[in-house]
Amino acid sequence: MKPRRGATVPLPLLTPALLGLAFLLLPLLALLVRTPWRSLPALLTTPEVWDALRLSLLCATAATAVSLLLGVPLAWLLARVDFPGRALLRALVTLPLVLPPVVGGVALLMALGRNGIVGKWLDQWFGLTLPFTTTGVILAESFVAMPFLIISVEGTLRAADPRYEEAAATLGATRFTAFRRITLPLIAPGIAAGAVLAWARALGEFGATITFAGNFPGKTQTMPLAVYLALQNNPESAMALSLVLLAVSIAVLAALRENWLTATN
Repeated sequence: MKPRRGATVPLPLLTPALLGLAFLLLPLLALLVRTPWRSLPALLTTPEVWDALRLSLLCATAATAVSLLLGVPLAWLLARVDFPGRALLRALVTLPLVLPPVVGGVALLMALGRNGIVGKWLDQWFGLTLPFTTTGVILAESFVAMPFLIISVEGTLRAADPRYEEAAATLGATRFTAFRRITLPLIAPGIAAGAVLAWARALGEFGATITFAGNFPGKTQTMPLAVYLALQNNPESAMALSLVLLAVSIAVLAALRENWLTATN
């Protein structure tokens, strides 16, 4: 139901609503007010900033690619296949959404670290070490970002009419062919929205990254980690970097606005 224009708002609701609005907007406004706009170009063109920005964009894009490669089939499995324990599997898949990122980083170390249950075999058999590397950044970002993609794609799959796939099956198409030729085009908007969300989440990841990959400039230091380090030594640089991440967040909201409007109408 759409809100009525000109409807009066009870004071007991209006007051906390305005306080909540102020609480959410005041920090953002403070960042904009305190940002050193005159020195912003110089702050954003330092080699350290460019290294962090380049690494952040590279790792976030790679993490999104990993999420697409693994998350879309997993979302299809959860939406289209009925099997025992599906509800439990869905809960485990979405657990990183509510899991503290630092805990996620510790879990990755226990699994993929040099002494982890899988990482020790990767090290012994292939000489492959994942923690404290750029690959480790990508894995940490994928771990926290993939659930956003899965939720978006699964919701789109549930809304899509399965009769198109059933009709393709009656015409002799295999299930994979029906998925590739019919399902994927139908759910493309949901995949795009999920990919944007996953990319933005990966770009802003901090806790799992610093725990699993460390904070090495040019190697694992992404933008959020650079903000954390700059805040201790150069607050103006921290504000400039924060402004970049804020601009990216606003761009993501603008990109997803059409999907949200479609979903709510």
